[in-house]
Amino acid sequence: MDNYLLFILIAIATILSPGPGVIMTLTNAIQLGLSGTFSGILGIAFGTFVVATISATSLGLILATSTLAFSIMKFIGAAYLIYLGIKLWRSPSRKVSNELSQTKSKLKQFIGGITLQLTNPKAVFFFMSIFPQFIDLASNYLSQFTLLVVSYSSLVVIIHFAYALLAKSTHHWLSSEKGYRLVNRLGAITFMGFGVGLASTSR
Repeated sequence: MDNYLLFILIAIATILSPGPGVIMTLTNAIQLGLSGTFSGILGIAFGTFVVATISATSLGLILATSTLAFSIMKFIGAAYLIYLGIKLWRSPSRKVSNELSQTKSKLKQFIGGITLQLTNPKAVFFFMSIFPQFIDLASNYLSQFTLLVVSYSSLVVIIHFAYALLAKSTHHWLSSEKGYRLVNRLGAITFMGFGVGLASTSR
């Protein structure tokens, strides 16, 4: 897969962007400490794997038999990235909760992470519109699918853990409206840039 690096860069930008999962990780880190984030992060990663399996595998046969379907999905994916950028840029500032809460059991945090990701449109649209464009139809579909999904899920764990570490050291800044706005703007510029780049790529 010649575009594997591009997939990793887009995946990183997607995971880094503020959303329900990031907010949950930041809030857990601030409220419960670093150890209180592990179960939730693993739940989000597992939920990602489930979403990817359901979304991406159903597209394999269609994309393998239709060049038109691939082209359509390519431009849908590019448009979606640009849409995410515009949405992030225009989204209002909000604070990450800094209030203390009762400690949840690890199982509840894990289930909460799974549920959050299964109902997260960002994850669904990513695997439905962007993921297929990095599959080489001339090669084995299953091996590529496994590599991309495992890579994405692993990035979820790494990036959310980094967010948790960052939250503990800079929780006052991250929980402020200014900090949230800056993360939004950086994510917006990144998404729009990748959207334009993705639209100009060819297999």
